[in-house]
Amino acid sequence: MNQTCDFLVIGSGIAGLCYALQASRYGSVIMITKKRDSESNTNHAQGGIACVLDPKDSFESHIEDTLNTGKGLSNPESVRILIEEGPSRIKELIDWGVKFSRSAGKSNPYGLHLGKEGGHSINRIVHANDLTGREVEEKLLLRAKEMPRIRILEHHCAIDLVTGYHLSGKNDQTCYGAYVLDSISRKIFPVRSRITFLATGGAGRVYLHTTNPEIATGDGIALAYRAGAEIANMEFIQFHPTTLFHENAESFLISEALRGYGAVLRNASGKEFMNKYHPMKSLAPRDAVARAIDNEMKISGEPCVFLDIRHASPAQTRKFFPHIYKTCRNFGIDITKDLIPVVPAAHYLCGGIKVDLWGKTCIKNLYACGEVSCTGVHGANRLASNSLLEALVYSRRAAEDSVSAIKKISLAPLSSIPSWDDSGTTDNEEWILLSHNMQEIQSVMWDYVGIVRSNLRLHRALRRIQLLEKEIDNFYKRTKITMPLLELRNMVTTARLIVCSALKRKESRGLHYTTDYPEQNDRYWKKDTIITRTASS
Repeated sequence: MNQTCDFLVIGSGIAGLCYALQASRYGSVIMITKKRDSESNTNHAQGGIACVLDPKDSFESHIEDTLNTGKGLSNPESVRILIEEGPSRIKELIDWGVKFSRSAGKSNPYGLHLGKEGGHSINRIVHANDLTGREVEEKLLLRAKEMPRIRILEHHCAIDLVTGYHLSGKNDQTCYGAYVLDSISRKIFPVRSRITFLATGGAGRVYLHTTNPEIATGDGIALAYRAGAEIANMEFIQFHPTTLFHENAESFLISEALRGYGAVLRNASGKEFMNKYHPMKSLAPRDAVARAIDNEMKISGEPCVFLDIRHASPAQTRKFFPHIYKTCRNFGIDITKDLIPVVPAAHYLCGGIKVDLWGKTCIKNLYACGEVSCTGVHGANRLASNSLLEALVYSRRAAEDSVSAIKKISLAPLSSIPSWDDSGTTDNEEWILLSHNMQEIQSVMWDYVGIVRSNLRLHRALRRIQLLEKEIDNFYKRTKITMPLLELRNMVTTARLIVCSALKRKESRGLHYTTDYPEQNDRYWKKDTIITRTASS
């Protein structure tokens, strides 16, 4: 099967869709997505998009909040670009039909209701009630389906990027497209492209407890790593402090916006405790809140803590948080009357594929954006609701840069790309091996590479992950490819990158806290942790 395009987009969240919409004005686009086209981390984003719109707010204030949260690792230039270009991207979304929550009498240009979240010094969170990601995703997807130059291939997954190595056997750092699996027909074929754009989201499923959907298995990071890209700051995993503690809730996220609205954290005895840990109390940045909850649970021996919003107007709470209210009611919890049991869960990856200010990786013709990338914005910890903003701003910049570059890029000749060779492989019915290996990865990462780490735990995790990686690689080489096998392969690679990065950083900074080095070390100030395949494999 011969598939050819100007722009290959891997992933269908906000970054991929925004890029595709811009790029399709200048060439053909093939977008591949593992599940249905609307399934992405974007679709699960409740809180909103941080943006300076209020006349009382300022770019400098948002920049300062972001840099403070990033703990000395954020790139100031990346941050300034993010924040200064933000208002234009919000206007663009409104023009594309995205309906954000409004409030009469608001002085910002669009009359939007602006929420407040942890780490922000002022209300600046643009949102669509508590389902912002879904609203944005739906409108962008509708628009993309109207574009004749965009083809969306559902139930397709990239196996590996096509590089110069596949064409000539030489270490040519150029991307020519990707080998793709159709998970329905199980056919494998190359997609040739001038530009390849990775927007596969994060890797929360590497952990046992996560807010992420099933598709968040670190695919883009593993793809880029195998192709020779630089992977940066993988040790910084943001654990969302408040996910619903219920056996059937699957770590349902209780948005940080609820704390911005006035909810306070209480321990099992009903006492407010965040005043012991941070001057911003329950509105402290996520790393501080997650560690505080982790410590309170260890002190009490209880499996959770509680959010309390009972003091607020029930009608207003139901109005601003209809999805959270309805979901909790389904589990027998009325958030206007009851304490909400919560625990931390893996939420957001602050590292990823290292890119420049235009989304370019060190591999020629390969771009990345969104949670899969490391733009330098988040540093050692992400400021709440900067993630969707980053996807909007940097996908637009990547599109602008690649549209200019594409005029000089030729497609690789079809004859030069080898067909996928699966000779010697068989269908293996022992899928229990896959599920067991996946559970083992998740348990190891949760137990040893979680909110609080140590050298002992990290080395123990590395030994187990390396053993699993060998087992999975052997299974991969002798088994016909399926989607679960690809996900497992990518998960174990991503897990190893997280562990290796954590071992390299001999300090505690932001989201990376280790009992062996409990303080920040100036030697690591503004210093990224970089791993490449040649250096670490």
